[in-house]
Amino acid sequence: MDAQSLPPSNFAFLQANNPQLMRLGMLAEQYFAADPNTSLLKQRQFAELLTQSVAANVGLAALPNENQYSLLRELQDRGILPRDVCDLLHAVRKAGNDANHALAGDALVADHSAALRSLKLVWQLGGWYHRTFVNKQFKTGAFIPPQPPKDESVALRTELERLNQQLADYQATHQQTTQQLENTAAKLKTVQEERQFWEQMAQEAEQARVGLQTSLAEQRAQTPQQAVAEVMAAATEAAQDIVLDEADTRQIIDAQLRTAGWLVDSRTLRYSAGTRPQRGKNMAIAEWPTGSGPADYVLFVGLTPIATVEAKRQNIDVSAALQQAQRYSRDHIEGMGGETLAEGAPWDKFKVPFAFSSNGRPYLRQLATKSGTWFRDLRRDTNLARPLDGWYTPDGLSELLKQDAPTAHEKLKQETFDFGFEVRDYQRTAILKVEEGIANGQRALLLAMATGTGKTKTCIALIYRLLKTRRFRRVLFLVDRSALGEQAANAFGDTRMESLQTFADTFRVMSIDETTPDSATAVQVATIQGMVRRILLAEEGQPVPAVDQYDCIIVDECHRGYLLDRELSSTELGFRDFADYISKYRRVLDYFDAVKIGLTATPAPHTTDIFGLPVFTYSYREAVVDGYLVDYEPPFQIKTTLNEGGIHFASGEQVQVYNTRTNQIELFKTPDQIDLEIESFNTRVMTEPFNKVVCEYLARELDPNSPQKTLIFCASDAHADMVVALLKAAFASQYGEVSDDAVVKITGKADKPLELIRRYKNERNPNVAVTVDLLTTGIDVPDICNLVFLRRVNSRILYEQMLGRATRLSPDIGKQTFRVFDAVQLYEGLQKFSNMKPVVVNPNATFAQLADEIRDVLTDDARELARDEFIVKLRHKQ
Repeated sequence: MDAQSLPPSNFAFLQANNPQLMRLGMLAEQYFAADPNTSLLKQRQFAELLTQSVAANVGLAALPNENQYSLLRELQDRGILPRDVCDLLHAVRKAGNDANHALAGDALVADHSAALRSLKLVWQLGGWYHRTFVNKQFKTGAFIPPQPPKDESVALRTELERLNQQLADYQATHQQTTQQLENTAAKLKTVQEERQFWEQMAQEAEQARVGLQTSLAEQRAQTPQQAVAEVMAAATEAAQDIVLDEADTRQIIDAQLRTAGWLVDSRTLRYSAGTRPQRGKNMAIAEWPTGSGPADYVLFVGLTPIATVEAKRQNIDVSAALQQAQRYSRDHIEGMGGETLAEGAPWDKFKVPFAFSSNGRPYLRQLATKSGTWFRDLRRDTNLARPLDGWYTPDGLSELLKQDAPTAHEKLKQETFDFGFEVRDYQRTAILKVEEGIANGQRALLLAMATGTGKTKTCIALIYRLLKTRRFRRVLFLVDRSALGEQAANAFGDTRMESLQTFADTFRVMSIDETTPDSATAVQVATIQGMVRRILLAEEGQPVPAVDQYDCIIVDECHRGYLLDRELSSTELGFRDFADYISKYRRVLDYFDAVKIGLTATPAPHTTDIFGLPVFTYSYREAVVDGYLVDYEPPFQIKTTLNEGGIHFASGEQVQVYNTRTNQIELFKTPDQIDLEIESFNTRVMTEPFNKVVCEYLARELDPNSPQKTLIFCASDAHADMVVALLKAAFASQYGEVSDDAVVKITGKADKPLELIRRYKNERNPNVAVTVDLLTTGIDVPDICNLVFLRRVNSRILYEQMLGRATRLSPDIGKQTFRVFDAVQLYEGLQKFSNMKPVVVNPNATFAQLADEIRDVLTDDARELARDEFIVKLRHKQ
């Protein structure tokens, strides 16, 4: 039987470009009436083959024994599969798995309704694939209902009649298509011929599927990046044309509510079917009557109605539909004897406190009003609606109901700052500014405070006040590396608050090694990488946090993401590039329905894009003038032939070249004379003479036996190894015997880097730490008095973070300033862009000269700079 004699099918459009997909789709249709389990298995095979075809089209290399779940996760992680498409593929996968398990147990448990729902999803996915890779203008038309089973239920008959009516309406405007379908259907002359055809087709489809999988695995390679980007754009555009009707949308929402812990089935747990709330159960009951019509769902915690839900089709504006849910919340909830949760409450304008609307589509920032689960707390007129990335759990809504934000903010106004540590004036101001912003409804806030001014202590005091007044119930303290997480956890455990109790004595703090907070946890410290694994890269069957798990997120060093930190990839979860980091970072923040507070010394554009402009700023210069940070002297420029004249190699000369891909040093013979700018030094060329000259200079300036510590920034891990060896040799030549522990490499590839950091901070040795990126941010070692730049960076933020490692006070060792040794002209390149300029510009200027300058300068800004310099120099004399 040729293609012209095929029976009418929803999948005929795939014949020309992917006949194997078409065959699997047609088999799923054919098996529907007699065997819904086998239909679901064919649908799962269809989804698997479609996913593999997508991967092949973008050159994604196949992994051995790669399953559907892993491949879907990889495609979504790379931005190739839109989230809503990925969710539909997962739904088909799960339905097929259930059918497969049923067959393994000799039980046909799949009903025709489930198979029909899944078949419509598969049809939509086939249309999405065709629009993405074949014809952007393609429209699927109306769904052709499959042949009904002999013993169809009333619900199934009703659904098939509805679909047939939709098809008739569509055919009325597409008569030519109808005639073609009738002609092809007439070509099937006998039942025996049809049976033989489908048996042959099933055999051919299985053989073709296996063959195609092999060819796809070979095809997945060397796809140009531009082609991948085009596919990503086309896939996102094609996903917008997926249209699910309200019944299908309800089933998707059912699954989402079930995952969030609600007992739900909109086909059976309906008010009209006699379903009523029960003590001890958390139920989502469909079609609950209200004074203005039935609510799609009412959520009950026990016997208490706590939220109304409006469910709309996928292409309906979700934010606008929230008004309908609010109307149901305002009206009388029938069947409850006239009693409501709101009797006597200040929000009794509404009878139910919370409202949701959803079309089942996952939250997409670029389609915010048409995606996500929209939510509004109806207890205050000033509470605004907002999109969520999921559904509240019963416990989450119950806890939210207990919170009284206005009362909490009144208590905050009465709270003192009498803690077991000094809260400085600027820290107090920072805390009050954040609390004011939260009270005014801001859900994203940014604090910009110079490195070393006590951001962590400020944050601990802020969290303590917010938890004590019950403004929040659980806080996530988010960091981007384990060392910072351990440092933060220790701070919570050591900081004394009231009555000499530490923060951890009052509120339970979980360490970063624990993943799921219990009901008693008030603060959890976690890494961004860990949250990415838990939320975006969770293994199948692994629980994913609920969107209500935290109601406040503090992001420490929230400027991170300014570079691809390759050094961390061996010990932390790596990111492909800046965009990948920011995308996942933002997805984690967007996932939780929480107030987000960012802490940074160096706001970046992506930081203010997420958190807004700072609600409070305390600059490095202010902190130096106020005496809370130390100033630095104008850098010592280490002059060498290389950094003054560049790097030159003659024709035929053998040079050592560092290969960043293999992390190996290779010999390379130059084909012609090569002149390299100094920028190339720290990324490609490893020249021992240059580093030897620098280390010999440093040995004359630094004392490895001094309590004043030194931090050296290198270009790579291999470069750090070279500098450690050369500096030890230079120290030995300068001072004689020097402890081997005096100079240590501390990078992600070092042995037990966290232990090395603790030793560097708390012990005499190591005196000199040689790093790349691991110590650029968040590490608090007050005794650092010398910074050495042996690498160039193009980022102002990274440069200021590097400078910030030495700004802290350390009066025990007589630290008044810190020194900067620059061997790569970094200061010269970035000083005009940096906010961390030396306050004392000319250390040799006398007080009389500064006094004259203050008197004689013409502008207020210049007068203020001179006054600041006078104050700092005067403090050094005291």
